[in-house]
Amino acid sequence: MDTLFHTMQVQQALTALNSDLNNGLTADEAEERLRQNGKNQLKGKKKRSIFLRILDQFKDFLALILIAAAIVSLFVGDGLKDAIIIIAILIINMIIGISQERKADNALEELRDMSGPKAKVKRDGEIHKIDACEVVPGDIVILETGDYVPADIRLISCVNMRIDESSLTGESEAVKKNANTAVPEDAVQGDRINTAFSGTIITYGRGEGVVYATGMNTEMGKIAKLLEDTDSGKTPMQEKLNSLAKSLGILCIITCAFVFIVGLVYNLLGYGDHRDLIEMLMVSVSLAVAAVPEGIAIVATVILAVGVQKMVRSHVIVKRLRAVETLGSTTVICSDKTGTLTQNKMTVVKVCDPETIYDVTGVGYKAKGHVVAEGMISRNITLMSEIGILCNDAVYNEKESSIIGDPTEGAMLVFGAKMGQYKEDMAETHKRIHEIPFDSDRKMMSTYNVLGNSVIMNTKGAPDSIISRSSSLFIDGEIVPMSDSAKSHLMQLNEQLAGQALRVLAFAYKRYESVKKIDNVEDDLVFVGMMCLMHPPREEVKASVEECRTAGINVKMITGDHKTSAAAIARILGIIDNDEEVLDGIALNSLSNEELIEKVKTVNVFARVSPEHKVRIVTAIKANNNIVAMTGDGVNDAPSLKNADIGIAMGITGTDVTKEAADMILTDDNFVSIVSAVEQGRIIFGNIRKVTGYLLGCNIGEIMIVLLAVILGLPVPLIATQLLFINLLTDALPAFALGMESKEPGIMNRKPRNPKDAIVNRRTMSSVIVRSVLICIASFAAFLYGYFGAVAPEGFDRHLLAMSMCFFTLVACELLIVYPSKSDTFLGAGSGLFGNKFLNIATLIGFVILCAVMFVPVIGNLFSVVPLNITEVVICLILVLTAVAGFEISKLSSRR
Repeated sequence: MDTLFHTMQVQQALTALNSDLNNGLTADEAEERLRQNGKNQLKGKKKRSIFLRILDQFKDFLALILIAAAIVSLFVGDGLKDAIIIIAILIINMIIGISQERKADNALEELRDMSGPKAKVKRDGEIHKIDACEVVPGDIVILETGDYVPADIRLISCVNMRIDESSLTGESEAVKKNANTAVPEDAVQGDRINTAFSGTIITYGRGEGVVYATGMNTEMGKIAKLLEDTDSGKTPMQEKLNSLAKSLGILCIITCAFVFIVGLVYNLLGYGDHRDLIEMLMVSVSLAVAAVPEGIAIVATVILAVGVQKMVRSHVIVKRLRAVETLGSTTVICSDKTGTLTQNKMTVVKVCDPETIYDVTGVGYKAKGHVVAEGMISRNITLMSEIGILCNDAVYNEKESSIIGDPTEGAMLVFGAKMGQYKEDMAETHKRIHEIPFDSDRKMMSTYNVLGNSVIMNTKGAPDSIISRSSSLFIDGEIVPMSDSAKSHLMQLNEQLAGQALRVLAFAYKRYESVKKIDNVEDDLVFVGMMCLMHPPREEVKASVEECRTAGINVKMITGDHKTSAAAIARILGIIDNDEEVLDGIALNSLSNEELIEKVKTVNVFARVSPEHKVRIVTAIKANNNIVAMTGDGVNDAPSLKNADIGIAMGITGTDVTKEAADMILTDDNFVSIVSAVEQGRIIFGNIRKVTGYLLGCNIGEIMIVLLAVILGLPVPLIATQLLFINLLTDALPAFALGMESKEPGIMNRKPRNPKDAIVNRRTMSSVIVRSVLICIASFAAFLYGYFGAVAPEGFDRHLLAMSMCFFTLVACELLIVYPSKSDTFLGAGSGLFGNKFLNIATLIGFVILCAVMFVPVIGNLFSVVPLNITEVVICLILVLTAVAGFEISKLSSRR
């Protein structure tokens, strides 16, 4: 039945779907149909089963080595115990890996849900904006330029509607639609001009239609494709970390092979203590497994996912994880003015006819209780209000003081309500029969409305465009010719009003004697008046602009508004000083690409720009080796968002096309949220770098301990099960907790990070070396004391005591040295030493586990350790605290 809706007339389709054109479905009907038909989405990719996830954990090369080691140990001496412990550690590692993988998957799934497209539908006679997945058959859907079509729809009415169906049919040209026709049953998709298909894009015009197919019953699953745009692949940072882990892994394996070979040669030469070759093999294998920092990439993924969730609380939805990495390197933020730097409630504050300016009270969308002006109002203002209401696609709900649609058009409806004029009433007496939609080249919009036997073309747009196309003036009921002096006066008035940080729109009309006389030409207009609107600057933005400047980030305003209006707002917010240059679209056209590249170094406000200008500006800024974040909301902003390093769409006013092109979405359309996201991006990268440095320092320290003992001809200070336990404990607890660090003091006082910087830079490598050397010295000193200086408990040899002291010191050292690892520069309390509650809990749990292993004989026997006496514990702790203090003191040189 679905495929036949294109053969039906409009009323037939409505009847077949049991839908009401005027009121749409009731809430109860919609709920029942949603239950019957399911959500309007394609079936996602089948989730990997728990069995496959487990299998993936054991497919890792290092895990296979450990399994082999466990099998070998079964046939060697008391190997059953070691085999059980190795398998147990593998299972725990598997559980942690699967848990973190699912945690990251769930975080990304939440992001996909939040960034899904929306749809405007009629329910219970009112227009509601809902998630596209909740659209049901029979819904009456409102479609506008820039919208994604949420389902397969039989169009009811449309005005100049063109739809890009290239993703469905391969046809590059947008298809012109006609609702008032039926097409043959065998018509192919591209010829169904009365139908809009799910996932296609409205590129021009507007209309409405009735949904006849949703979800898996639609012709195409574009919506599901949109939801998959959140990256599930590895980001460049994750690739770098994987590569780093592999390179270090090879180095570690070579080192461990060297350890085994040295032990073998020493045995043959009879040098030092005799070593059991199987034991040496097991230690070498375990050392290789424990030392390779394969957990870095896993930890980084979790840090990224958790950081992205934190951004959601700051009103930022990240669609692509790679954007998080880029945020910390951002050097330029190009922001639109309206709604981002200013409040998103456009308000009419002044109106004027050719002779008089009138003030309008009230801010926002409340009309009741506010007046347009005190005293008499000219007929021009009344007529201008009518034009503003008729040439308008927004919807105003006076009861809820809210609008659906463009904020500027919404402000006109609020102004009309203050005048006692309402769109619902006027639509009855002034039926719209045609329109010429707004575009950024003409900077105008016109509608054709029937009035009696005549047709009136109602036009609104930029004052310079309207004035230049007007040949007459409407002055309090009389039409007089437009003289050059009158044009000059109106242009000056526009400049004067725009200089007050006001957005100025002009209104005009043109009368036709009949429908047959319509010529679709916007000239020979009758000028009526101008309306002054304002988005009040957001109070919090000025401080954020200053914070950006401190952080080495340059803020640029790129807007389609008038030059003087843009400059006025920019000065209020501190983006420019009084004498700084403002470049408009006309001046920009005269510049070559090379000249523009130089110009963008000093110019921070670009006004009266077109979408093509925005692309040129972003390209020029990037040519100066900048990392650019760009905001946008309209369809035509999509190219510049894609051209920027980070495209940022507006969640409230942004079209679906813009959100599709963007890397991030601001749910509150607020510039402050961009700055918060940049800060969070810096925090995330900093935490990944800290965790990387910490894990490398600990792992290299472990290698150095064993290597030093082998070279000196001493017994191995750590056996296989101990090394694996240490690796599990430090990777699972402190490393993950360290990744939850909050921001360091002054993080927004630093210059942006060079995106080419390695994760392990010179400073990080220095800290890795110092950390590993100190851990090695402390642990090896404990081993030497236990082997040569302490008295072993009765029934135990000195090697077992020495291993126990080395084990205790190494674990305690790795658990405590994580605290100075919180910062490479700040000392002690300067880095908020105990401010990370996750780290405090992780460290506490780590010490509880360590004490259980050391002092509960049953557990201690599993790991070949013996309880230490008070003296031995104190000596170990002194060595640990000395290593931790030494690492903290080493940061003084780094700070200098």
